[in-house]
Amino acid sequence: MVDDLQAVREGQLVRRSRIAVAAIFCVHGSVTGSFATRVPWIQEHASVSAGQLGLALAFPAIGASLSMPLAARISHRFGTRAAQRFLIALWTLALILPSLATNLVTLCGALFVYGATAGMADVAMNALGVEIEHRLGRSIMSGLHGMWSVGTLIGSGLGTLAAHLDISARLHHLVAALTLTVLGVVASQYVLNIYPAEDEVAPPRFAFPPKSALLIGAVGFCAVFAEGASLDWSAVYLRDILTTSAAVAAGATTGFALTMAIARIAGDAVVNRWGPVLTVRVSGAVATLGGVLVVVAPHPVVAMAGFGLLGLGIAVVVPLAFAAAGHAGPNKSQAIAGVATVTYASGLVAPSIIGGIAQATDLTISFIVVTALTLGLAAFAPVLRPRTAAQS
Repeated sequence: MVDDLQAVREGQLVRRSRIAVAAIFCVHGSVTGSFATRVPWIQEHASVSAGQLGLALAFPAIGASLSMPLAARISHRFGTRAAQRFLIALWTLALILPSLATNLVTLCGALFVYGATAGMADVAMNALGVEIEHRLGRSIMSGLHGMWSVGTLIGSGLGTLAAHLDISARLHHLVAALTLTVLGVVASQYVLNIYPAEDEVAPPRFAFPPKSALLIGAVGFCAVFAEGASLDWSAVYLRDILTTSAAVAAGATTGFALTMAIARIAGDAVVNRWGPVLTVRVSGAVATLGGVLVVVAPHPVVAMAGFGLLGLGIAVVVPLAFAAAGHAGPNKSQAIAGVATVTYASGLVAPSIIGGIAQATDLTISFIVVTALTLGLAAFAPVLRPRTAAQS
């Protein structure tokens, strides 16, 4: 009887934590959406050129890649609940910094901090998601990342409204940061509070990703490369290659983002039925078909359908890569940090590589490269197979 009551309480705690972590994912995404819509305002008030802005926008990924291993150290020292509360607050408050920049140097510094706090909060919340998934015995990571996409849409929607009303980004981001900080801190109160075992060695402050993380990260690399290329270049592709209007071109980006959000929210049911390996193999095939449609499209509608299929195909890959990393070793945060470092690097280099190929040849060739990388999802999919106890 006592054991039954304890099991019920444990189940209630895990379910409550799942809701709380989903809310944290939504908050995290809302910060990203809030920032993205005000980049033009930030560029104008920091007095930077397009080229200087491109340089500055590399600093979030640099900051994230360097800081991610620290998340494991903080969780080990203070426990998952306190770490999550602290790191999500740092991330939401960092939203204030970019709009305060007055030149290139201060903008780069602000975006470095912005990215560093984003990366640490990202690792902490994904590690909690993996732990909850393990205790529930079924996939939930795709849905959690779907909530991140929902948060991004909410943040960008409110940011678009603020820009339309000509509200200063400094005021907009101050209000958004304070609101999201409260929501993130409150949600963090309900996550699982996990402390390391007494004999568990603290993870290093910085470490190169282990080999297992590199293999899993290769899957994430392919997906994030296709994601970054599609988000940043889909509108340009329709405008320059298929000579569409700006409004129609923007629709390709919107459609890509929406299919990703929908697929992530619905993705857990597919993963629970098919398993991660088959899911990623099918996802890779869908994404490859989308890439082919983009490359051969004779009409904008065909290209838009192709970008939609790309979004549908790559949507669940990164959540599954994080889940596989968390299940691959004894320290979830450290393993996830390794995979996240590889995937963030992909997001950093993808837009510039696509642009470089387009400059040297043609944007169509760039998306042939993207299509080839989506084929890599099927090749690397087996590394996402759950490890048995013996393998661990």
